[in-house]
Amino acid sequence: MAEKLKIKGGKALQGEVSISGAKNAVLKLMAAAILPKGETVIHNVPELTDVNIMLRVIEELGVKTKYDKNAKTVAIDATDITSITAKYDLVSKMRASFIILGALVTRCKEALVALPGGCAIGERRVDFHIKGLEALGADIKIENGYVHAKAQKLVGADIYLDIPSVGATENLMLAAVLAEGSTRIQNAAQEPEIVDLANFLNAMGADVSGAGTSEIVINGVKQENLRPIEYTTIPDRIEAGTYMAAIIATKGKGIIKNILPSHLTFFNSKLIKMGANIKLIEPTIIEVSCNQKLNSVNIVTQPYPGFPTDLQSLAMAMLTTANGVSIITESLYENRFMQVPELRRMGADIHQERNHALVRGVDSLTGAHVKASDLRAGAALIVAALMADGESQIEALHHIDRGYELFETKFANLGADIVRYNDDDTSSAGINKGNINASI
Repeated sequence: MAEKLKIKGGKALQGEVSISGAKNAVLKLMAAAILPKGETVIHNVPELTDVNIMLRVIEELGVKTKYDKNAKTVAIDATDITSITAKYDLVSKMRASFIILGALVTRCKEALVALPGGCAIGERRVDFHIKGLEALGADIKIENGYVHAKAQKLVGADIYLDIPSVGATENLMLAAVLAEGSTRIQNAAQEPEIVDLANFLNAMGADVSGAGTSEIVINGVKQENLRPIEYTTIPDRIEAGTYMAAIIATKGKGIIKNILPSHLTFFNSKLIKMGANIKLIEPTIIEVSCNQKLNSVNIVTQPYPGFPTDLQSLAMAMLTTANGVSIITESLYENRFMQVPELRRMGADIHQERNHALVRGVDSLTGAHVKASDLRAGAALIVAALMADGESQIEALHHIDRGYELFETKFANLGADIVRYNDDDTSSAGINKGNINASI
């Protein structure tokens, strides 16, 4: 039976929470770890569905892996690669696994990678990945749902991205590491995860500069110049923003540990405008609190360092009970308002027109039976349920498990009344199946 969450809302969250390693960084580090021969060890690896999928992707290449979930450590030994194929049954489940294309084609001179899948938040084409690899000298054909890339020799080139695509930037960085000469990626993505990947590659012996700016330069090195390393992943800024949102939205007070506040500058500024208090305790520890009804704000999602699209749904949940009217504009993905119908079921007053959402604050939300449509929409529903009067049930937890490690445990440690259960496990949830059915 599919698992669900039961949440009794209306309780201010209090306590401490420690942020896990960044999902969107560690997946790319795992792909990059196939570049050098030998065993690379990555620390601060969260226990997530997406991590397990990426492990399976690289294991099917013949790469040896060891995942110590207690130590949050993954060891990847890419001394021998026996396959160049990343199969559809895995890549279709997680878009980030497409990043293996750049690493494979530069290490093995050939790659056969299924076209990617992932959350249904809108069209995210791979044109920029393909055009960039072709500029580096790869011969690419797309047949039967697979990208087949060959390159006896990659040669550095100047590549301009029409939009600052994170995935394309990362794929081209990996491909350029072993290319002959210099590669310059213009209009590159500037996310902290890009910087983390560059730092990882440089520690291996690559020559990458400019990460975190709109122009990244990669001077190619030889295979024998790369070496396996040990490396610790940065904290997950989106997870951090999620717990910040939950604490503030419930008018609570909490300590967030293992956070890099500079990665959330724009988000933090909006929270402060809403009426939240954010205090720096130590360089990687903050205190957040709120003791008043939130103020309305207007938000436009933008590539980093702008307001993160991954936190747009969380902000919307917060603003459903704010004073006044807020306008949220989603400028990156056309289907990223999928949380709207579910928030309306909880009493939210939201009018959506294309990529704009007008959120008129109501007195309170009420508990309801809702369903997560994707990773971040699911997180928003958790926050809304914590804010709401009464009890909520949330379905489709597999979306949330893709990006949040032990989220119900972390929320429980903050004092939330939250339980994971399935329909055959009524005792642990303390809930009657008949009551669930009656609430649908």
